[in-house]
Amino acid sequence: MTQYHAPMRFARSFGILLHPSSLPGPFGIGDVGPAAVGYLDWLHEAGARWWQVLPLNPAGPGASPYSSTSAFAGNPLLVSPELLVEQGLLSREDISRSMPADGERVDWESVAVWKEELLERAWAAAADQTPAEMEAFAEAEAFWLEDYATYAALRRAYAERPWWQWPAPLARCDRQAVAAWRSQHERQVRRVVFRQWLFFRQWRRLRAEAARRGIRFLGDAPIFVALDSADVWANRHLFRLDHEGRPEVVAGVPPDYFSADGQLWGNPLYDWQRLAEQGYHWWINRLAANLRQVDALRLDHFRGFVACWEIPAGAPTARQGRWTPGPGRALFEALAAALGPLPLVAEDLGFITDDVRALRDELGLAGMAILQFAFEPGERSAFLPYLHRPNLVVYTGTHDNNTTLGWWRDEASPQVRRFFLEYVNSDGREVHWDMIRLAFASVADLAIVPHQDVAGLGSQARMNIPGVAAGNWGFRLGPGALAPALAHRLHRLAWVYGRAE
Repeated sequence: MTQYHAPMRFARSFGILLHPSSLPGPFGIGDVGPAAVGYLDWLHEAGARWWQVLPLNPAGPGASPYSSTSAFAGNPLLVSPELLVEQGLLSREDISRSMPADGERVDWESVAVWKEELLERAWAAAADQTPAEMEAFAEAEAFWLEDYATYAALRRAYAERPWWQWPAPLARCDRQAVAAWRSQHERQVRRVVFRQWLFFRQWRRLRAEAARRGIRFLGDAPIFVALDSADVWANRHLFRLDHEGRPEVVAGVPPDYFSADGQLWGNPLYDWQRLAEQGYHWWINRLAANLRQVDALRLDHFRGFVACWEIPAGAPTARQGRWTPGPGRALFEALAAALGPLPLVAEDLGFITDDVRALRDELGLAGMAILQFAFEPGERSAFLPYLHRPNLVVYTGTHDNNTTLGWWRDEASPQVRRFFLEYVNSDGREVHWDMIRLAFASVADLAIVPHQDVAGLGSQARMNIPGVAAGNWGFRLGPGALAPALAHRLHRLAWVYGRAE
């Protein structure tokens, strides 16, 4: 049996969950520039040691970071205009012209149009001289960047239509046809490379600033990839598709506490046998790339590695699915053999069976506990704090939950409210701080709190409603959300419960 390297354990600490797009600023969407550095200062004042972000990949339909066109690429919408000015690629006039209004919700379409114009100006300014740093980046990341840049350029050339609607040789990624097209459209391909270089250059800068403050990043790796992605287009043989490239089956989850019909995600499923025959090479490359961006990864839908909910393509809901085996321990042994100890958090939520728990514990991975799910009085939930264990990440809620105040006001039943108030010995005036205190007091190694809960925001600040396609991912921090008093209160509470110095 392959020797398995024990994973990283979290020191007792806490972090805040906030995607960079939710940061305040004058550009219609948060980015990884000066506002992100300012947020690091706020986190440092609060005593936080972790900043958890959602996937940093290009956002997909509905602006979802979980339905990206690449599991490797960065999101150009997160590129900072201010840093492009510092780099000499834009002027102050460029970034002040037709600037979208700041606000608490993101108008993704307006932001995308405006950022597109800025990135085009930056590309025009850099086109006559290719920086040596960009060439080195392109060479180092060629194993994914060549396919992604070609795919993105092709998609733009064909009016953003999905790859299966392109001319047949290009749609099936015929390497000779693709090479011929690329040789005739090299400038369009390099335009994509340029944007990726900008993103990763700025992200490395932000990580260096975080390290100087003793703060690390917890990233997020969705188990599945989108059908309309460079990953599937360039690797059709690794997915369960028919000869025309259409999915035979798609991913989702059965009915659970998020949705009575389950969730029909629609992602193509992996051909795990083919991946195993290739030594899980694609997954090794993917995780290695992700771990160059962050210090630890939340592995979304961990149960899918044991068994996933397989839904026939074309089914109207997820109710028609069935469980089919995943790769299990073999995948993680291959990952550990290639990458060493794995700094992973297993997202073990939903319908979790004994075999899923067994794999998590065999691998030594931290699981998750969500406090909003803990207080149904008719049963003793494993999420109740007195049942926690050290190798665990405890959340007040995640990006898929309502805010704590929204949960309290709009979702919690009278029975849940009574049990909660009795459990925490509270009068209910500051439920969000009651919940934060519970998370900090837990024996769990790491406590994560969405920034919305720190700021005491209601349902209007929710990041995502699972199963709802529109109106998500647009939350932004408003006035007062970064008040020093909030940081000081967090720091004191973290000191009380041994999560800060």
